[in-house]
Amino acid sequence: MANAKDYSVEEKLSSLVHLQKIESKMDEISILKGELPMEVSDLEDEIQGLHAREHRIEEEVNGISEFIEQKKELIKEAQSLIKKYEKQSENVKNNREFEAVNKEVEMQTLEIRLAEKHMKDAAEEIADKARVLDAAKRKIEEKETNLKHKKGELEKIISETEKEENEFQALAQEAKKKVDQRLLASYERIRKNYRNGLSVVPILRDACGGCYNAIPPQRQSEIRQHKKIIVCENCGRILVDEELFEDAKSHA
Repeated sequence: MANAKDYSVEEKLSSLVHLQKIESKMDEISILKGELPMEVSDLEDEIQGLHAREHRIEEEVNGISEFIEQKKELIKEAQSLIKKYEKQSENVKNNREFEAVNKEVEMQTLEIRLAEKHMKDAAEEIADKARVLDAAKRKIEEKETNLKHKKGELEKIISETEKEENEFQALAQEAKKKVDQRLLASYERIRKNYRNGLSVVPILRDACGGCYNAIPPQRQSEIRQHKKIIVCENCGRILVDEELFEDAKSHA
């Protein structure tokens, strides 16, 4: 096989059109998939984030529950101390001892009230977090149902097109070997600039097949001669005459 640099301009253009035809077929398959791959990926990321949030809320609820248990223990201890001080008050010898014992009882009573307030606030916080957690779980369920549906759609398209797509990918790799490397680099750069992936286009009705800008007759004549690579002055796409384009298509 001759190197790509030994090919004539016509052969180079024909190889490029052949590659364009193959990759356009691959683009058609991508269009079938549409936004599904991105939607599936976004949903998976969103569900992962929701699960992390769910786990975080559950840890916070567990922490608050532990806090409540600690306050319950504190109340038990305070109640036990009150009973102890009340028993001591029965044996006090003077007013000073009586006041000291009463002060301890008052302090423990305040500890109980404070602990009960903390427990009430904590219980309300748990109730709030329970509502948030329930909403998060419902949202996860909704997103997972949507994800299952989207994955099903995508898997169906993949199963129907995988063989064809693999064949086109192999053909594209083989076709690229026959294209001049500098020309290939220009082709790929132009291809990335346009959503429809068209880098090489024919002249149709005296206009560029990509942007539909009019091509002067003299320019069209130069394109038909296949002596040099000519690009559209408006969109930068590589131009070929319709006959070469169709001939390359028939051999694709």
